[in-house]
Amino acid sequence: MTSMTTTAADVTGGVDTHGQTHHAAALDSVGRQLGDREFPTTPAGYRALLSWLQGYGHLERVGVEGTGTYGAGLTRQLRAAGVTVVEVDRPDRKARRAQGKSDPLDAYSAARAALAGTATGVPKARDGRVEAIRSLRVARSSAVKARSQATNQLKALIVTAPVDLREQLRHLTTTTLVAACARLRPTGDIADPEQATKTALRRLARRHQHLSEEITGADTDLRTLVAAAAARLLALPGVGTEVAGQILVTAGDNPDRLRSEAAFAHLCGVAPIPANSGRTHRHRLNRGGDRGANNALYIVVLGRLRYDSRTRAYAQRRTTEGLSKPEIIRCLKRYVAREIFTALTSRTADNQSRRVAATSTAA
Repeated sequence: MTSMTTTAADVTGGVDTHGQTHHAAALDSVGRQLGDREFPTTPAGYRALLSWLQGYGHLERVGVEGTGTYGAGLTRQLRAAGVTVVEVDRPDRKARRAQGKSDPLDAYSAARAALAGTATGVPKARDGRVEAIRSLRVARSSAVKARSQATNQLKALIVTAPVDLREQLRHLTTTTLVAACARLRPTGDIADPEQATKTALRRLARRHQHLSEEITGADTDLRTLVAAAAARLLALPGVGTEVAGQILVTAGDNPDRLRSEAAFAHLCGVAPIPANSGRTHRHRLNRGGDRGANNALYIVVLGRLRYDSRTRAYAQRRTTEGLSKPEIIRCLKRYVAREIFTALTSRTADNQSRRVAATSTAA
């Protein structure tokens, strides 16, 4: 730990987050280093970190690296104490090659980014219904992947199974195949390849059935939560529970942190990036942003291209203008992002109205 005796009226903090410890640093109002220190990632450690920063003066803001991962607990603690938290990106490779890499250096870098205003992102609140949706979606996603893996392994085993068993199962659909394999009853020696294959197929099929039940339960929970969190979002054409859940998770419990619909479009990776040079004026494809949200918008566009008459008319008009289908889809994703942002903003306004009404009733 290093420290200086200078004390400033206004203090900006920076935190480099890790799994077991956080390293904090403090700067005064003109960027001079006040000190740095390491704290454990426990409730007591969070309180000690906050108290240490406040010991240098009035704590204006804290830049935290990884507010959605290792820094989530600290971010909640700081926000609960009324401290302004700024989300800081990891230093780029060029800066690290020039300056080196250590926890104190990263902590001071986070503090400088917060003090200079180069980092202005507001972290997700992670304390409401949307955080519950995110947790359930994590479990559901892993169950879907595991079920797909079980299905692929089931079919691969049938390809190499003994001929009689293969002919019995090879022409069945996936649903019928899983049910048939779950009913298999190995009767001979497990050393016999046919009996061992039956055993393996039965276990994989029952695993598939168990995962299907888990996914069905998760879908039921998510439908209830998403409907309560964003009814206006679900009312949009092409937006179902899966798409709405992803959009809510991308925006967070506090979508008002997004300054404009253009900022939301950038977050989803559907805002074209200027790529001008000299007399050449063009835009290039944005490959950044939340790719899950980008995929959700893509699903909405595909659904509207099939079922929505306005979208089909737009696509036809743009085709006559010379645009390719991928280019039309990119344009449509940008329009859909605007509609969804409006619905998210309305959801925030509705939630604030309900909180005000509840406070008035309690008073």
